[in-house]
Amino acid sequence: MGPGQTVTVFGAYGHTGRFVVAELLDRGFVPVLSGRDEVKLKELAAAYPGMEVRPASVGDPDALDRALAGAAAVVNCAGPFATTAAPVIEAALRVGIPYVDVAAEIEANADTFAHFADRARAAGAVIVPAMAFFGGLGDLLATAAMGDWTGADEAHVAYALSGWQPTEGTRAAGAVSRERRGGARVVYRNGRLDYRRDEATTLQWPFPEPLGSRAVIGEFTMADVVTIPSHLAIPDVRTYMTAEAARDVTAPGTAAPAAVDEQGRSAQTFLVDVVVRSGGAERRAVATGQDIYAVTAPLAVEAVHRILTGRTRTAGVVSAGRIFDAADFLRALSAHLAVELRR
Repeated sequence: MGPGQTVTVFGAYGHTGRFVVAELLDRGFVPVLSGRDEVKLKELAAAYPGMEVRPASVGDPDALDRALAGAAAVVNCAGPFATTAAPVIEAALRVGIPYVDVAAEIEANADTFAHFADRARAAGAVIVPAMAFFGGLGDLLATAAMGDWTGADEAHVAYALSGWQPTEGTRAAGAVSRERRGGARVVYRNGRLDYRRDEATTLQWPFPEPLGSRAVIGEFTMADVVTIPSHLAIPDVRTYMTAEAARDVTAPGTAAPAAVDEQGRSAQTFLVDVVVRSGGAERRAVATGQDIYAVTAPLAVEAVHRILTGRTRTAGVVSAGRIFDAADFLRALSAHLAVELRR
């Protein structure tokens, strides 16, 4: 099983959804286009003659069931995931297929683990949230860096983006998260999520050369604080973002991503520097590539491929590093990511 199978993409016409559709086609899958806007779905389908369109909204369980009927898996690309994740997961459980999403929303991912873990485990179902640049990639890197360690004192995930032109989906998800937190910011300390009202600090992070030391927001918390502790015994997980990129994503006038190549990628480049520490020892994993939205597609589609071909370690609600062989998964993405493990 694997390529040749049908995969429903919910939110297919969104910025990331389009990359996922293209990646599925490249990998030999047959995408089904779904989402609530039938006009946008048909516009996307016009670029792919013969591709099936199945409109559905999260408020219509019957339509969701029809959208997933006969599919081998579903990839949810429609944010805000605080609204879409639970209804699409429920539909996936009803029709008995794996669910993968690309959620970067901390609370939405935490909700998925909290609300569906027991049911998914009992059913032998596979639900993989945050299978994306934020959440999934950091978890894979941290897991690969850990190697034979069974636990660590702390994990640090530092993001260096050349710039951050946010999509409409990113802005909408950010607004939902801020509303849910009541304006507070979230950190992961002492084995739990904590909400704070003080200002995050700016500090210097020693990125690998040639990037070198850069100013970062010291507690720019991303979905890694949900995915990494979900299976690794690390009580302190911190994420950082280069200060310029953090300003870009929050500025109201920042433009949306603009394509610069035939794949539709933007000119944005990234470096993800993951450091895990235990006692006096330190291990590191570094990934570099182009366009955080575009690289989400091979992450999600490789996950689907491995699930459908039985290359998984467990079932239930699981993060990327728990369900897959992290080092092998990263090697499979060599056409999209350059990864270096430093132990």
